[in-house]
Amino acid sequence: MSKRTRNRNISLENIEIINTASKGKAIAKHDGRVIFVKGAVPGDICNINVYKKRKKYWEASIDKIIKESKLRTDPKCSHFGTCGGCKWQNMQYDSQLEFKQNEVLNNLHKIGGIELSKFDKILGCEEIYNYRNKMEFTFSNKRWLTKEEIDNKEEIIDKNALGFHIPGMFDKVIDVKKCYLQKDPSNNIRISIKEFALKNKLSFFDIKKQEGLLRNLMIRTSTTGDLMVLIQFFYEDQEKIELLMNFLKDQFKEITSLLYTINNKANNTIYDQKIICYSGLKYINEKIEDLSFKIGPKSFFQTNSKQAEVLYKSARKLANISKDDIIYDLYTGTGTIAQFVSKNAKKVIGIDSVPEAIEAANESAKNNKIYNCSFFAGDMKNIFTDNFISEHGRPDLIITDPPRDGMHKKVVEQLLKIKSKRIVYISCNSATQARDVALLKEKYLISKMQTVDMFPHTHHIENILILELR
Repeated sequence: MSKRTRNRNISLENIEIINTASKGKAIAKHDGRVIFVKGAVPGDICNINVYKKRKKYWEASIDKIIKESKLRTDPKCSHFGTCGGCKWQNMQYDSQLEFKQNEVLNNLHKIGGIELSKFDKILGCEEIYNYRNKMEFTFSNKRWLTKEEIDNKEEIIDKNALGFHIPGMFDKVIDVKKCYLQKDPSNNIRISIKEFALKNKLSFFDIKKQEGLLRNLMIRTSTTGDLMVLIQFFYEDQEKIELLMNFLKDQFKEITSLLYTINNKANNTIYDQKIICYSGLKYINEKIEDLSFKIGPKSFFQTNSKQAEVLYKSARKLANISKDDIIYDLYTGTGTIAQFVSKNAKKVIGIDSVPEAIEAANESAKNNKIYNCSFFAGDMKNIFTDNFISEHGRPDLIITDPPRDGMHKKVVEQLLKIKSKRIVYISCNSATQARDVALLKEKYLISKMQTVDMFPHTHHIENILILELR
């Protein structure tokens, strides 16, 4: 049953949710049309409101749940549904894993034209809350107002927020009371900073007007107990900066790396900014297996440390490395995977486009007393050439862990030309992984697959494919 409203939205009744979709949405069908529904769980029967209509699909939100799915569970976070960060928190974790595995298989089939009959069961997380080692929060003088606050029509005095951007709204930030993604003292630090800032009249950032002192907060933790806090200020006011930094230094003795930066650019990226160490060290230490890594404020590192070890162990096991193997680690980052597999190999060559990451990789390899790893900086499609391979040796095994966009076509072409015996393809985006493998299957067969969940309550997933030369 349906009816058109004055604003041309459509209300549909008794719609069954049949599957999950990309970006944490769910799928329903009506009169042969696909509908993506926010906040729904497969098995729900709902009344929905269609707010966006396209030729190939519609988008909708739930008006009323008529019958709840057996897969549903109560979300733990009070911000669920508004924040947008943990869109599957209303679904049982075992079911999340099943749908994630199915998404990988569907992408391989639909995009890559590959049908797998055998694969290892997805590896889930032991800790499904407080698993992130890095969180970033935004200061804003335009916090997101709840419907109750708006309907109340009373004057709202405090409009400041320290939290997350509302999805699709760059200038609105939800004031987070408690987040379940990072272990304590993350929440306490964030709340204390906001209270101190309000008490001492430190201005919060206005992204439209580009004004306000406090801009961003980053908190990094590690399994070793180290704790990094970085405050991003919009302009230099040494008196106020020192006021806040001294408060953090005195109040939170567990902070081992207290940093700040002055960023007056239009965007809040810090990779081109000078980082000032106010107290402690310039980095924190992380340990995976028997390897130690220094992580600075600009360093890329898997945001789930414990599950990163599961991922790397799985990749190493599936790779079946020989002592005589020359390994190339493409998109090596700070060289974590390269070092992780190095003791099983003859030589490992790591390549990445970020010079700072390569510097960190060389330093950590030295600290870990690993002498068979070499790291090189450069654009992958330009550095990964015949001349480079001639100089450093033809690889027996290639490990590639590209960004979400996947590999450049020239890199894929080079892989086909080299004809390495095995390729270990690790991906955080099974769609682009499937696209690349569709090109590689000309000369390679998928022999093994292992999916690893790194981010519970989200649609994100890591997938390992082992490709064997035909």
